[in-house]
Amino acid sequence: MDHLLYIAMSGAKENMHSVSLRANNLANANTTGFRADLEQARAMQAFGEGLPSRVFAMTESPGQNFAAGPIQTTGRELDVAVAGDGWLAVEAADGTEAYTRFGNLQVSVEGLLQTSTGLNVLDDGGNPIVLPLPLEKMEINKDGTIFARLEGEAPNGGAELQRIKTVLPANDEIEKGNDGLFRRKDGEAEPASAQVQLIAGALEGSNVNPIAEMTHMIDLQRRFETQLKMMSHAEENDKAHAQLLRIG
Repeated sequence: MDHLLYIAMSGAKENMHSVSLRANNLANANTTGFRADLEQARAMQAFGEGLPSRVFAMTESPGQNFAAGPIQTTGRELDVAVAGDGWLAVEAADGTEAYTRFGNLQVSVEGLLQTSTGLNVLDDGGNPIVLPLPLEKMEINKDGTIFARLEGEAPNGGAELQRIKTVLPANDEIEKGNDGLFRRKDGEAEPASAQVQLIAGALEGSNVNPIAEMTHMIDLQRRFETQLKMMSHAEENDKAHAQLLRIG
């Protein structure tokens, strides 16, 4: 009896986790540069006192879907999309170096180049990029080099400044944090890569497939209902068993 209840309970818990993950993917279907999370579970033997007769579902984190999202042209000079593989290096809220595909950039009042969420963009040396102010024109080249012209300079003036740090780590070497940013699993900083190419005046959309996510959620909800029915049957069997003992 408890075998059935334990398996059903474990399965229902895993289904709830999966529904939550898929719902988060759906909520980020329009988030710039978002990478869809994947979910997976496997059966694990429970060991302890007595015979190993219990099996439970253990949540695994297989990672994210690293497929590229659609490129959306915006025409805004501070918008950049990564062409193909690669990441932009930013300074996370905790001060660590992290990586993102979120290329919606802005210049703060202090001249810091930041994402629209307020994270400092880093240069090849791993330092925040500080731009001279006031700027009249700014361009980001495909290699990440920033070209800027100050107000009052001649139309043919201007100069190349720092280069945005772009990295090209292997997908199995990075992991996603709770803040949505990616970092190396070993905690080290990834060296800059000149192989990464940027597309100016464009943003990369989310790679979430809303139809596929909805289909998965419907399937998971049906599984959850099945697990609840199994738990209900286990309770009914337990009551019938107790009634037989009283009769005996």
